[in-house]
Amino acid sequence: SVHPHHSMLYPLTHSFRKYIAARHANLCLERISVLHKPPYQFTKRNPTGRLRIGYVSSDFGNHPTSHLMQSIPGKHNLEKVEIYCYALSASDGTSFRTKIEKDAQHFIDLSQLTDNGKAADKIHSDGIDILVNMNGYTKGARNEIFALRPAPIQVMWLGYPGSSGASFMDYIITDCVTSPIQLAEQYSEKLAYMPFTFFVGDHWQMFPHLLNRVVVYKEGIDKDNATIINCVDSTPLLKQTSVLKQRPDPTFANGRRIPHTVIEISCNPNPLLNMLEMGQAQANLGDVVIQHGQANQQINPKTASGEEVPSVPVVTSRSIYGLPEDAIIYCNFNQLYKIDPATMKSWCNILKRIPNSYLWLLRFPAVGESYVQETATRLHGLSPGRIIFSAVATKEEHIRRGQLADVCLDTPLCNGHTTGMDVLWAGTPMVTFPGETLASRVAASQLATIGCPELVAKSSQEYEDIAVKLGSDSNHLFEIREKVWKGRTTSPLFNIEQYCASLEKLYGLIYEKYVKGEKIDHVTELNRWKNII
Repeated sequence: SVHPHHSMLYPLTHSFRKYIAARHANLCLERISVLHKPPYQFTKRNPTGRLRIGYVSSDFGNHPTSHLMQSIPGKHNLEKVEIYCYALSASDGTSFRTKIEKDAQHFIDLSQLTDNGKAADKIHSDGIDILVNMNGYTKGARNEIFALRPAPIQVMWLGYPGSSGASFMDYIITDCVTSPIQLAEQYSEKLAYMPFTFFVGDHWQMFPHLLNRVVVYKEGIDKDNATIINCVDSTPLLKQTSVLKQRPDPTFANGRRIPHTVIEISCNPNPLLNMLEMGQAQANLGDVVIQHGQANQQINPKTASGEEVPSVPVVTSRSIYGLPEDAIIYCNFNQLYKIDPATMKSWCNILKRIPNSYLWLLRFPAVGESYVQETATRLHGLSPGRIIFSAVATKEEHIRRGQLADVCLDTPLCNGHTTGMDVLWAGTPMVTFPGETLASRVAASQLATIGCPELVAKSSQEYEDIAVKLGSDSNHLFEIREKVWKGRTTSPLFNIEQYCASLEKLYGLIYEKYVKGEKIDHVTELNRWKNII
């Protein structure tokens, strides 16, 4: 049978996708029926008081879900909510797990409590007001716990990009761009809107060194992202005046001034370029050690995984990945299964319209590379060599190297959700074409939140046209890249504190309706967008 998580990739109706999900939800109800447990009873508390929120996940560890939300438990206002985290998996020993364990007021490991009835009893005894399902139908889920209804309100959030189809899930936390009210019929849950995107990313806390960018100037290369140094504090680097000089007027792209420091290596031989060419782990610029961008895994695995921030400047260069330094680089870092035939055709059309352009993809999986190359050449007439593949990288390198691309081409069928946040944190614009499913609309929500709705296409032709304009008009590309770069810190997209405050308001609205005995219905009061997409 078709798994609910896979159904979003098939040309099915919304009602049939919801039916597939409902079949899986009903299996959970069948499994718990043998327990013969009576329904739990609940006491309604003052809705203005402190709510008990329970987050349930198998992904508290080195997993994309924790990369996104690890700071949430510690950023909540503890005067308004009391946080319980229920882990469905054992500790993996990473700092992602230990941070959530430390920041949550109550952290309960249910991985050894395999009896779903007893796990539900524990949650009920904790007096949880709103229980949050972060798995849906992903690996490690225990939806039987939710089927037992140990909390009066149960909501879907973040970890699963679709409807549960379950009668025991009341709401799905989303937003009006990701889940427009006119498409509400595809959900079994009622929609609970965040003010902006429902998606969240912990990038500001995990990767603060990407807030600063030092561009290494190379004669004849009019690009501000061919070779880049990132560091939390660039002051020690810029003091090495005997080795490098700072360009007083850093201009690229037809004379446009860029918002980054630009340096030239003034000694010969050039230690930085020598390091990149020879594949050395590090080089010295005066008294400052510069680390090769691919050496993190060997030098500090915790830095590579995103558990620690790099302590030394790190250099990233197109030359490392075989990317032409003077070309337009389009990228997509999603798994290859998200590329449907229509998307492949659009990408090839874009490349053919921009002669000096290349598409950068991942061997994700490696076996897909030859199929993609053959399809582009044989079916779409693309010249060989226009698609460049790289290996899957560790988390920090994966995000950092996104700076080398000029534009990210999103996969419309199933967007880059975490990877969308990753590429935007790198300061790289993303072009998307939303469909009707949740999985196809997350990127549009992210772009609207960061303040770039002009990158959201209304048709496949417009998707191509937006990408072509960015690739052919250097001034326009510069303006959009600068807008994304600034929007990372000025928009709500990566603002965890603002996100938590909004989430607490939404929890309060949901619980207030329950206390008043109101029928469960869509919660749209916090929505801040009006016809933005």
